[in-house]
Amino acid sequence: MKPLERLGEARTPDGTLLELFRHDGAYLIRADRVELMSTRRHYSEDKLAEVACAPLATTRGARVLIGGLGLGFTLREALRHVGPDAEVVVAELVAEVIAWNANPEYALSAEAMADPRVKIVHDDVIKVLGANRGAFDAIMLDTDNGPEGMIMAENSRLYANKGILSTIAALKPNGIIAYWSVGDDPDFRDALENVGLTVQTLRVRAHITSGPMHTLYVAKRG
Repeated sequence: MKPLERLGEARTPDGTLLELFRHDGAYLIRADRVELMSTRRHYSEDKLAEVACAPLATTRGARVLIGGLGLGFTLREALRHVGPDAEVVVAELVAEVIAWNANPEYALSAEAMADPRVKIVHDDVIKVLGANRGAFDAIMLDTDNGPEGMIMAENSRLYANKGILSTIAALKPNGIIAYWSVGDDPDFRDALENVGLTVQTLRVRAHITSGPMHTLYVAKRG
């Protein structure tokens, strides 16, 4: 059996320990020893970008925001769908996560991050939303495990009513918000609808043919 190789660690502002591992060619990030993401199972992260960005394929100068870099799957899929003059902004709170993805020795996101359409912002996505009112055609939020399964306390603001309103305020008039969640959360869907959003719930596998089901909430102004 091939060993689990620990490549690096980081601390989030609330003290959560993030660790990057490699095992048999795959990479994974654990948060306080709980697996947060893996390169073996990423279909739902791909789908998050597809539902948000595919409608923008012919939109000139599209501007989209990804909250949470993770292992870069949502970023790479977004780049597949937007045009050559688009801008893909990625807000990532943890500097080490950015460095891991940018490291060409790891099979992660160095090539995608070098794409001229990409802008990496080392900051809390809440601050990026607040600084960009009416700026984005699509916003994809994949921080932590979603509204119900959070591991890192600092992410809770994004899913509270004030965070939802800040996200809406950063949208262009016909913009889309796509949320990733580890599981279904009817209360969160109600919160989105209570502020006037029309919400579609999608159940998507972690891997295209197997694995647990994850939930995507695709929200638009009513």
